[in-house]
Amino acid sequence: MTALALILTLTASLSPLLTFAHLWQVKEWRIDRLREHLRSEGVVRQLFGMVRPALLILLYLIFFLQWIPEQTWTIGALILFTVLTIVQIALDRQPSPRWTLKALVLTSGALLLTFAGSVLLLLLHPHAALALPLFPLLEPVLLFFSWCAFLPVDRLLKRRIMEHARHLRETHTDLIVIGITGSVGKTTTKELLLHLLKTQGAHATPAYVNTEMGVAEWLTKELEAAKPPRILIVEMGAYRPGEIALLCNIAKPTLGIITFIGTQHIALFGSQEALLKTKAELFKSLPPDGIAILNADSPFAQTLKEMSNCRTISVTTGGDADIEAIDIEETSMGIRFRVGITVFSIPLHGTHNVSNVLLAIAAAEALGMKRNEIARSLLTFEPPKHTFAVRTLPQGVLLLDDSHNASPASFSAAINWAKSQPEEYKVLLSSGLIELGEEEDMVHAKLGTEAAGVFDRVIFTHIHHACSFEKGFGKPVEIYGKTTSRIPSPSLLACIGRVPEEFIRRLLP
Repeated sequence: MTALALILTLTASLSPLLTFAHLWQVKEWRIDRLREHLRSEGVVRQLFGMVRPALLILLYLIFFLQWIPEQTWTIGALILFTVLTIVQIALDRQPSPRWTLKALVLTSGALLLTFAGSVLLLLLHPHAALALPLFPLLEPVLLFFSWCAFLPVDRLLKRRIMEHARHLRETHTDLIVIGITGSVGKTTTKELLLHLLKTQGAHATPAYVNTEMGVAEWLTKELEAAKPPRILIVEMGAYRPGEIALLCNIAKPTLGIITFIGTQHIALFGSQEALLKTKAELFKSLPPDGIAILNADSPFAQTLKEMSNCRTISVTTGGDADIEAIDIEETSMGIRFRVGITVFSIPLHGTHNVSNVLLAIAAAEALGMKRNEIARSLLTFEPPKHTFAVRTLPQGVLLLDDSHNASPASFSAAINWAKSQPEEYKVLLSSGLIELGEEEDMVHAKLGTEAAGVFDRVIFTHIHHACSFEKGFGKPVEIYGKTTSRIPSPSLLACIGRVPEEFIRRLLP
């Protein structure tokens, strides 16, 4: 019985462990981001789920109300949870982490703790086996202990990797490094600039690589190549003060771009002032002969300009700046505007993206490109997937896919874009916004007010965000589920936030 109970305990614990490991990896194994997610989405539901706790309570009630042999009950309960694991995996509904070395070490550590705890229980007391079915619910706690145990080694390895990348960067004195940060628009601006500078041998950080470890590893790989690039474009993300400064210490940017300062991740920073100072760390790190490029339409543009120690270039969609876009319009092919006498047509939707294009234009001009050359190059730009990407599906649905990430500003831009489209029937599908702290309910209610009269139907993947959105929307908001009906054809479907592609497919006619 002992060997069977141990095997079943490990198997039954596998699904909850993988699910939580996947969640924590999405939050970059950061305790601050995980804590904010649990606060927003609910601790019990995110850590333990709903099915297993309910089943366990029911099983314990059955055991105590009716006499069932302990061994029979324990094995039966473990078999039930094992079946749940097998079913989830068989139906391809089991979330799993991306199997990096860190993910392997942490999950293996949690399984080792599960095994050791199970053995200890069986050795302590004959009746202790009754606690074995609790282990599937304890996997988040055991993974946390595994993370704590690995933390000193993890920090040591990170320090060595970052120091090696910093030293390697210092040996490439002729390298041009462009740092890009901001609350929104980082990825789009990065891809626009990469498109413009690719003929000059520019390389850019891949998707989702914008933290110190990701950038350090990528930088090392690029600079150790047989033919290192001339220009590196580095997207820089941050969740706490000092993290942009750390990235700059590694990459040593010579040109910096701050796209926009909003409220994204403000719950982690604690205040708007802390968020602003963190983003400004990019400008403060630039050398005296560097160039700082900023969006003058940002409410903190003047403050950012004052924080710069080098030459600044500002862009605007209407106001006083070095580069101004006028005659802005949205066409069926994308956005169109004029800078001076030069007309720009870019296959990129959303007039809010004009600012991102202007930032890329400013950087390219600072590096020697002519304006008419930039305009020609942008005609062939291909927008990044899932970042305000618009396409017409065979089912007769005009899809706005902004599921890479979302912020209050990009959410509002998507609503305005949908409002301008001619389709008669419009649907919004969203996961809502995260890491907004105390402003979360207010922001969702405000967005609901903006969406009122634009969308005929609103579907949210989480009830928590839906309730706040509904207050402003003024009509019932659906919660996505198995009974959610498909949308008609023709129609417009706007997908905002981290919405799985599977959810989108299930809604199509």
